[in-house]
Amino acid sequence: MPALPRPASGPGSRYTARAALTRPRPTPARQRTDPAALTRSLTARDLWITAMVHEHRVLTTPQIARIAFTSQRSAQRRLRVLHHHAVLDSFRPLTQHGSAPEHYTLGPTGVSVIAAHAGCEPAALGWRPTTTGRIAYSPSLGHDIGVNELLTHLAAPTPNATHGRLTLWLSERSCARRWDDMIRPDAYAHWHTPSTTDADNPGLLPFFLEYDTGSQPLPRVEAKLAGYAAFTTSTNTRPALLIHTRTASRDRALRHRLAQPARDLGLYVATSSADFTTHTPWGPWWAPLHPAACRTTLTGLTTHWPNLTPASIDPTDADTALTLPIPPRPPTTPDGR
Repeated sequence: MPALPRPASGPGSRYTARAALTRPRPTPARQRTDPAALTRSLTARDLWITAMVHEHRVLTTPQIARIAFTSQRSAQRRLRVLHHHAVLDSFRPLTQHGSAPEHYTLGPTGVSVIAAHAGCEPAALGWRPTTTGRIAYSPSLGHDIGVNELLTHLAAPTPNATHGRLTLWLSERSCARRWDDMIRPDAYAHWHTPSTTDADNPGLLPFFLEYDTGSQPLPRVEAKLAGYAAFTTSTNTRPALLIHTRTASRDRALRHRLAQPARDLGLYVATSSADFTTHTPWGPWWAPLHPAACRTTLTGLTTHWPNLTPASIDPTDADTALTLPIPPRPPTTPDGR
């Protein structure tokens, strides 16, 4: 497929468009795309993947494999089936070097399936036939993939239960739906660490995530702290704020700029960057904002900040089946599917 021209205005007008290679989908028979006909073949994990892709807009093959499958090969096989039935759409952005993984978005059949489970009309999901194209050429695609890359690493099963696990993950869209009048983080999550002394009282690290690509000036990042301070005051809760950026130099600049305002506002803030991360997401990535702080794990932050309290996400009358949180791990079934 040739590269699309740059639009004169609107989304994509300020960046160079990249072509997206989309796998052709055979013209399916009615029984392949009718949601009712798929009831015998869609597993609980398939439905969970569909809901996750809707919630987080776009997930790559490695990200889905990380949290829902035992290998990337098995993930590829199943995702091809879901793509064939139009449960998922996909595209592959062009890159300067190598090749990008397949990027999955919600397909037309997936829209019907989710709407049927939620008891609403497909229009309520806000999906259009152009949605995948808009995501593929969105200037925020790299940012969105970066957020999902970090959170899927945290949601992946760990070889040792004492490392902790991600038990809640709200997308930027879900956060905006709840708190857009005060804050708009890139994600909100809960990290649980089993206590070695009290198995019935695991440590909890509730945190907002700001995924910083370096595109915003430092004063604009600093201005966000006032919103988080207003949130803690008005809701009487105190989640942490984690800021992850791409380079150690940007991390140093953020720490220098934000340390005093964070202290003045009484916020618990920690920073990290891709230069400090390892292949183990429970490793020592994060450093609280004070001069003598050492980099520590999420579990270490739980110990360092014992007074954290989670934001309220209890269902309200305004919530529907489409707005309730989705577990960051797929459901377990007797056959493992």
